[in-house]
Amino acid sequence: MREKSRLVSTLARPLIWLFLVGGGMSKLVSPGLGMSYIQFIFPGILGMTILFSSIFSSISIIWDKEFGLMKEILVAPVSRFSIVIGKALSGTIISVIQAAIILMLFPFLGIELSISSIPFTIAIAFVLSFCISALGIVIATFFENLESFSAIMNFIVMPMFFLSGAMYPVQKLPEVLKFVAHLNPLTFGVDALKHSILQDTVMSDFPLSLDLAVLTVSSIVFVITAGFLFERKK
Repeated sequence: MREKSRLVSTLARPLIWLFLVGGGMSKLVSPGLGMSYIQFIFPGILGMTILFSSIFSSISIIWDKEFGLMKEILVAPVSRFSIVIGKALSGTIISVIQAAIILMLFPFLGIELSISSIPFTIAIAFVLSFCISALGIVIATFFENLESFSAIMNFIVMPMFFLSGAMYPVQKLPEVLKFVAHLNPLTFGVDALKHSILQDTVMSDFPLSLDLAVLTVSSIVFVITAGFLFERKK
């Protein structure tokens, strides 16, 4: 709340994509099944909010390295996994709050959510945020300065977003891109959000149980990997 510019930019990005890009594309694309294109991409825009907020929260690790704080953290008598989980949870909390704010736009888009669907959607956002935050930590361990980290993130974040099924169904992609999309954890997070928000299995690409299983397993793998990489820095 103290960083007004960060708050505004974080909320402005999904609004621009939702109403400007989505509003323009809705004149050209119609998903059918009694649903507008803006309604179709709403879960994807929620996933984009989580993606940017979660993965860029790991920038704090780069700052810790540049100012020498990371060395002090690593010599502390605590488990490396507790450091990773703590960093991931901090990014997760911020991401979930931002996602909850964007989620409250659903009445203005003509989307009907039951009372039980809202906390379920937030729970999915929490799992996805933790997974992406842990991935960001893994990536951040390989970089020592903010400039190189920011450059490589541009080659990771946007492809993750466009290959997540946020703007179009994964099953409509060419086979090569479909294979890459299946390696993207955001793909399963966006699909889980489609289940909870759109409540229409026709619009989703995978079973909800598979989505949650992939996110859970991916989170565990990323935490273990990040913990191992931190262990090597002793």
